[in-house]
Formats: sequence, structure tokens, C-alpha cells
Amino acid sequence: MQAVIEGNPAQAARQQAATQRQIRGSSLFLVGRFLALSINFAAQVLMVRYLSMSDYGGLAYALAIVAFIEPFATLGLQETVARFLPIYHENRENEKLFGTILLSTGAVFLTGLVISIVVWGAPGLASHITAHQKLPLHLLTILIFLVPVDAIDELMNGLFASFSGVRDIFFRKYLLGPALKLGAVLLLIWQRSSVTFLAYGYLLASALGVLIYSWMLIRLLHDQHLLGELRPRAIKVPVRELFAFVLPSLSASLVTVAIHSVNIFLLGYLRTMTDVAYYRAVVPVAQLNNVVMSSFALLYTPSAARLLAKADYAGINKLYWQTAAWMSVLSFPIFAVTFSLAQPLSTFLYGQRYEASGPILALLSLGSYFNVLLGFNLQTLKVLERLRYIVVASVLAALANVAVNLLLIPRHGAVGAAIGTAGTLIVYNLLMQIGLLPTSHFHVFDRRYVPVYLTIGLGAAGLFALQSLASVSFYLALVLAGCVSLIVFAVTKKRLGIADTFPELLRLPLMRFIFAEEIHVT
Repeated sequence: MQAVIEGNPAQAARQQAATQRQIRGSSLFLVGRFLALSINFAAQVLMVRYLSMSDYGGLAYALAIVAFIEPFATLGLQETVARFLPIYHENRENEKLFGTILLSTGAVFLTGLVISIVVWGAPGLASHITAHQKLPLHLLTILIFLVPVDAIDELMNGLFASFSGVRDIFFRKYLLGPALKLGAVLLLIWQRSSVTFLAYGYLLASALGVLIYSWMLIRLLHDQHLLGELRPRAIKVPVRELFAFVLPSLSASLVTVAIHSVNIFLLGYLRTMTDVAYYRAVVPVAQLNNVVMSSFALLYTPSAARLLAKADYAGINKLYWQTAAWMSVLSFPIFAVTFSLAQPLSTFLYGQRYEASGPILALLSLGSYFNVLLGFNLQTLKVLERLRYIVVASVLAALANVAVNLLLIPRHGAVGAAIGTAGTLIVYNLLMQIGLLPTSHFHVFDRRYVPVYLTIGLGAAGLFALQSLASVSFYLALVLAGCVSLIVFAVTKKRLGIADTFPELLRLPLMRFIFAEEIHVT
């Protein structure tokens, strides 16, 4: 197959349609994410108010251990299937398609089950993790079986994304899953039961969610007319192809997690717990910059893989930069507040004693948002199978982070850790971008999107200068940040194609005034 010629109208129309499907579906996931956050917040409030502090602390501690272990059970296969299944589907290699589904589900479930049984069957090991406290250890023996269940659930997201099951993902991931856990909390309160009851409730809710997801997957395969193509004796399991992705996926996924974890450890070892508090308090706030990107990530890899199956590298370039521009604009309001208004935001959230966290929040937000600005370079490298490059760059980034922080933390404390973190994230993303240089018909920076990035830069710089030079109240600054965000949307609407992607917005008078490219007066 030959690469797509951008001047071909039919090919350009298909590229545009693929990009719009990606953006519309990802935007739906973004809405779903906020719905899920609302439901989970309600469950959290009810749980905290009902349980004693010791019971809630034990549950939170056990869930934190489970959350740390879960990525090892998935083996990175949720991203792997999202890369291979669309290609097999596009090329009608159904024998490999079913082989991939069987291998990935079996490997993830068995790995998670083995991990759970080892932890459950070795109370001595678990007691060291829980600092020999009885309640967290008891709850962990129950909740540890969430590892295989949640790992399968995460894999299912990749499977549904491969077949464009957008509505199914929205329903299961963002509505049904949180609603089931909220139901467990409500049942706990109604029955006036104990935290052990809630632990079993969480486990059963997750298991029920996976069963429903599995039924939905079978229905999706039937609707796609794939079940009729199932030939058990003809199934081919591409073991070598799939597991070649395990190490790159895990190494890249653990880099960002390791950066913050290592820096907190170094801060505690080389400085004081006060420095740890200054740094750790603003990490979740800075990571809000990644909310939009994580919502867009699920559909990006399958979309890029389908374009790769057609050798449509120009289409990959269009998908890449249009998605990056959308994510940058949608994330701008968060960046405007967490970077340009970092100082007053830190004080507003945590009080005057955390005033020193302002520069730390600004630096961490800059590192996170830079990742958004450059788009899905890591995911694109995985689609293009630049696996060795990913591993080498990930290892170098992790080592550089340790070296830089060993140099900066003793002298500058938490601010030094923030400089090291932001610098490492920026360099890591630049390395990922450089890795895309050999790609045919791909622009490492697409000049057509210069107006978008220039508008974002001017907006953020203006807010930052205003807050630094003038004495503006935090609430007024929030209003100004909202106004600047609307201006960014209005200025970039033509390049983003907002009206074409979401024509339903134009039915609303205010939205029509902001987003319509032309307003006809009759």
C-alpha cells in the first residue's frame, strides 16, 4: 500500500471523518469522566461520614496497595490490544484477532490471580506492607482479589476501544462502575454494617461490572458480524508480537509514576517532612492537567492503528496534531488556573502555611501541560513499533530524574524537586517527539497549528503577568481565567473545526455566537 496523498479529496474526507470520530468520542469520555468523579465524590463523602477514622484509614490503605499492584497485572496489554486488534480487524485477519483476545484476557486474569493468591497466602509478606496493623491486613486479604477483576476491566476498555464501542465504554466505565460502588456504600449505611462488609461490596460490585462488560463485548462482536467468523481450529495466537510490547508499555507507564515517587522519597531522605508536604500537597492539583489527555487516550491508539493498516501516514499526522490541539485548548482552563494562578490557588486550597507550594505547583503544572501540548507521541511510537527506542528513552529519563534531583534537592528542597520533575517530563516528551522524526509524512511540529499554540502561550503569559504584577483577588482572577479561556476557544475555533465536529453546539444562541465561524445576518 502507498501512503495517502493529502491532495486526494476522498482520502482527505476519510482522514477528517476519522479525526472527528476520535474527538467526538473522546469528548464524550471527558464528560463521562466528570460524571464518574461526581458519583465517586458522593460515595467518598458518604463513606467518610459513616465509617470511623480508623476504619476508613484501613480501607484507604488497603485500596492504595491494590492500586499500586494492579498495573503489574495488566502487563500493559490494554494498550497492546488497542494497537493490534484494529489492524487485524482492518486486514480481516480474524484468526489473529480472536487469538489476541484469548491470549490477552487469559494472561491478564492469570497474572492478576497469581499475584492475589501470593499476597493472600503469604500473610507475613502482607504484614510488612501494612506495618503489622490488623485491620488493613484483614481488608487486604479481601480486596487483593480486585487485582485480577480490575485488570480484566482495564483490558476490556482496550478491547471496546478497538471496535469503536464508545457508548458501551461510556456506560460501563463512567456510569455503571461508579454507580455500583455507590450502591455498595448505600447498602453499607442501610444495613449499618462494618467496613468488612464494604470491602466485600466493592469486590462484588467490580466482579458484577466485569460480567456485564463481558456480555456487552459478546454483543458487540455479534453486532460487528465477527462471531460468525469464529473458527476455533483456525485461531492463531500471535504470542511474539503481543509480548514484544509488554516491556515498552510497562517501562513507559512506570516512568511518570516513578518520577513523583522517587522525588518524594529523596525529599524525605535529604530534607524534611515539611518539604515533602509542600511538594505532595500540590501533585494531585497539577495532575488535573492530564484529565483531558487521559480521556482522549483510549480511542487514539485504535484510530492511529487503523490508519497504519492503510499506510496512511498523512492521516496519522492529521489525527495526531488535531487531537493535540483539541487537548491543549480543552486543558487550557486547568493550566491557566494551576500555572498562571498557582500562588493564590495553593493558598486558597491549603491555607497561608502552604504559600511556599505556589512555585512548586506552577512548575509541576508546566511539566504536565507540556505533555499535553506535544500530544500522543508515546502512543504513536508504540503504534509504529519503535519499541527499543521507547525503552531506552524511558530508562534514560528515569536515571536523569534521579541525578538531577540528587543535585537540586539538597540546596533547593521541594522547589528543586519540582524543577527536576518538570525538567524530566519536558525532556522525556522531547525525546518521544524526536523518535517520530523518521516517520513518513509526519511533522514533528505542524506549522498549521502555530496560531493555536501562540494563542495559548499569550493567554497563559498574560494571566501570569497580571497575577504577578497586580494585586488581584483570587475570585476575580478565576473570572479572568474563564474569560481568557473563552477567548482561546473563540480564536482557535476555525483551526480546530469546532463547528464541524460539534454542529449541535450551534443550536444554542451563546455557543453559536462563540463558535460559529461565520454568522449570517438576515
